[in-house]
Amino acid sequence: MSVNIRFPSGSTKQNNLKRSVLGYFAVNGNTTIPDLSRELDISVPKITALVNELIQDELLKDYGKIESSGGRKPSLYGLIADSAFFIGVEVKHDQINIGATNLKNELIKVSEKLPYDLNNTPDSLAILYDYISFFIKELGVGKEKVLGIGINLSGRINYQTGHSYSYFHFEEKPLSEIIESKIGIPVFLENDSRAMAYGEFYEGVVNEEKDVLFLNLDYGIAVGILVDGSIYYGKSGYAGEFGHMPLFDNELLCHCGKKGCLETEASGWALTRMFREKLHEGSSSVVSLQHIDPENVHMEDIIRAVHKDDVLAIELIAKIGERIGRGIALLINIFNPELVILGGRLAGTGDYLRYPVQTAINKYSLSLVNNDTKLVLSKLGDRAGIVGACILVRNKMMALH
Repeated sequence: MSVNIRFPSGSTKQNNLKRSVLGYFAVNGNTTIPDLSRELDISVPKITALVNELIQDELLKDYGKIESSGGRKPSLYGLIADSAFFIGVEVKHDQINIGATNLKNELIKVSEKLPYDLNNTPDSLAILYDYISFFIKELGVGKEKVLGIGINLSGRINYQTGHSYSYFHFEEKPLSEIIESKIGIPVFLENDSRAMAYGEFYEGVVNEEKDVLFLNLDYGIAVGILVDGSIYYGKSGYAGEFGHMPLFDNELLCHCGKKGCLETEASGWALTRMFREKLHEGSSSVVSLQHIDPENVHMEDIIRAVHKDDVLAIELIAKIGERIGRGIALLINIFNPELVILGGRLAGTGDYLRYPVQTAINKYSLSLVNNDTKLVLSKLGDRAGIVGACILVRNKMMALH
């Protein structure tokens, strides 16, 4: 899908130059016309004209004179933060998180943990419409200022066409077009793990690293891959199905329809299944003291139990961590990354998960390879997805990469 930030007037070439100027400000912050001219290799008179047009478009602002080593003091120009907004929607199996950022990529509003049951039905899609529409209304800005909406879904997403092949694939039209026709704002679809990785790459724990793996550890597990500073999609856009590596010889049926997947033994689904089994066997836990039926125990209950130093929950997180680490060791041997980030809701257990993961990486990966790989926890935490979705939309609208 090719949709860019909208300008009141101007030729295609002129508007592309404007996008280049806006893109520079978005990435580098405030600057002067001489510096902008030098960095973009565009003459000072041309840059001056472009900046003046963007000021008229109410996207840029003159922030006043700054000190210089000699001659006339140059003016400092920068983006007007509230001139445009982007919305990120993170759709999980049991909840929805929505956030909005301004043109400076500042998170200005968040609605988290909205109750939701992700089903592949028209009713489930209609509830998603309602949540997005209500959030836009509550945002309190003119709808024309909301330039785009990024929606994260799990499973097979073709980000280029806007098709989802795992959820809401009811007709041949791209899901992004269907939602856009309902909401009235350009919509971009992305796989949830890649969007979370994108957020962490741009606003989280990543600094100068160019080769990075981001693990989305939730009910399912997947990986977002950064190679030489760019997200790796693969031929069809489906790269990163980490949870479906066939690492176990078991009879457990995975959600993908196959047996033996890493996800059957090392995911939130697996953790929940194992925890319920232990409760049925008579194991004690702070969860059982709450008189919750074992079949009604969910991943979030177990994560809360970990933070209450529950022995059973901690033991099972360690077991899950060891298996995840074994899978990550394979990725390290293949990709030789600089950085591996543990993200998603399971990463909310912190070092209870990180330590067994690190131990397994040391045990199963080649020392010569993993010596240069650092393992860290996500900095953005639960907000990685909405931040990533907003940045993805902003970069698409500004034709940034």
